[in-house]
Amino acid sequence: MAEEKEKTDQSETQTQDATESQKSQKGGSKTKAAKGGAPTKKEEVAKSKKAKVAPKKVKSKRKSVVSGNTYIHAGFNNTIITITEPSGATLAWSSSGSCGFKGARKSTPYAAQVAAETAANKAKLFGTERVNVFVKGIGPGREQAIRGLHIAGMEIESIMDVTPMPHGGCRQKKARRV
Repeated sequence: MAEEKEKTDQSETQTQDATESQKSQKGGSKTKAAKGGAPTKKEEVAKSKKAKVAPKKVKSKRKSVVSGNTYIHAGFNNTIITITEPSGATLAWSSSGSCGFKGARKSTPYAAQVAAETAANKAKLFGTERVNVFVKGIGPGREQAIRGLHIAGMEIESIMDVTPMPHGGCRQKKARRV
């Protein structure tokens, strides 16, 4: 039985070899350039395309940033969280709007918490564990965004309020004469 199978396998490979040799004799696989003639334009284009293969890109390693800064911009309509390196280069960011909240729901404390958790999880890919928090604005998501960072596992080293405060303010309206 085994000998018969071997014989049939050998005969099949011989027939395949014979058909391939017949095709090559007809000139199906050889080009004019291979035969010694001048190459056609199609062949030149095919060669130039083959030559322009770009080298494979080497994946760069992600930075390892253990501590960074977190900037929370708490506006009346949205809350934006940006996590940066100590030098100021952005590692990750998120906002209430980018987390899928629309309209009046963007300005809720819950939306700010979700945005903070999302940004923290993105920053964890870079190895960020400790952050200094800078809060700007008087929107409803101020405190909840800080809680969201803590829930996501960030260690908060300091919290600073950098909301711009007027000192002296705008020029007063002219005094009313009576």
